[in-house]
Amino acid sequence: MWKFVLIVGIIAGLFPRVTYAEVVICYYGTWAVNRPGLGKFGVEDVNPNLCTHIIYAFAGIDSNGTVIPLDIELDINMGNYRNFTNLKKKNTKLKPMLAVGGWGEGSAKYSEMAADPAKRQNFIQSALDIIFKYNFEGFDLDWEYPNRRDTVHGVDDINNFSQLVKEMREEFDKHGLILTAAVSSVEASASQSYNISAISKYLHYVNLMTYDMYGPWESLTGHNAGLHKGDFDGTTPREQLFTADVAVEYWLREGMKQLPTRKDSTRGPFYGHSFKLQSENNSDVRAPSNGSGIAGPYTAQAGLVGYNEFCAMLKSDPSWTIRRDHLAKVPYAVNGLNWVSYDDPESIRYKVKYALEKKLAGIMIWSIETDDFYNVCGGGAYTLLKAINDALY
Repeated sequence: MWKFVLIVGIIAGLFPRVTYAEVVICYYGTWAVNRPGLGKFGVEDVNPNLCTHIIYAFAGIDSNGTVIPLDIELDINMGNYRNFTNLKKKNTKLKPMLAVGGWGEGSAKYSEMAADPAKRQNFIQSALDIIFKYNFEGFDLDWEYPNRRDTVHGVDDINNFSQLVKEMREEFDKHGLILTAAVSSVEASASQSYNISAISKYLHYVNLMTYDMYGPWESLTGHNAGLHKGDFDGTTPREQLFTADVAVEYWLREGMKQLPTRKDSTRGPFYGHSFKLQSENNSDVRAPSNGSGIAGPYTAQAGLVGYNEFCAMLKSDPSWTIRRDHLAKVPYAVNGLNWVSYDDPESIRYKVKYALEKKLAGIMIWSIETDDFYNVCGGGAYTLLKAINDALY
């Protein structure tokens, strides 16, 4: 659920040309307003000066393909849509956007919508209606995923998604609106879902979900978002291919390099995955594990912990041992049978450096409400997001 991504680029024409890696796309998970204590995060807690684009997650669709609020009380009755787009009053350069989909929405409704020309047009027009009514400046497609999960039309989703993106871009260009998509990053999954060269022609930014590479669903520990192959990785295809750099190279090879300007971004996770080790005597990367480890006090999901939650654990409990995988460029921490892969300011800076070296458009963050926005850990408010900005600018 919580993610960090590399952005694969900007298309020429609609927007002024920028130097590479200037884009910082921030997702805001609106459900955080219901978290207890120091985990509570509302629109009023957003720092609008640390992102170039900020995306409200999520809207959904109904059976006719109409874009609808997923939480009418919060989004509409309590004015969250309006409050969110009003962040632009604090930073006139900020681009507030609305995302549709997400993991919880599944794939079936989107598979049905994309297969039907009338439903596609209904989807596009209803998206425009919400954008205009609440002053959003763009729309993010987060269909998880074409031709996967509970898909209805299977492999036809691939071309149907391409057609949807094409039709949306044609309409959005009439109004100067931004169109982006969050996509599977690694070849094993992305090759099942996308015609990369086709969608790359029409999306302004492609947000690669370069996280969840390994998690507690595995039998061995592994990095959530390793930048490169790590110190303990072997030679199996799984170990060779599930890294951010391999994912970026795949997308570039399959269609990005031909574009006049780069539109890819890599996504950075402001969260970690926790594992339960089988033995304290074997606690390196690729050690045997028995499923999910600790949960954060606010996110309350076994096997997952926000950066704000975990940095507080590290600060309050000296029995944690922090280690660094110097090849993968990410840390991990061990405490007894608990094993956590996460990102910190140092690993975030490596990701930004990589985005600059590869001439990507920038960085996308999933998601800002699990940064240390209250400065509980002493690194300054918005520790990770500020590390990104410092490294870029």
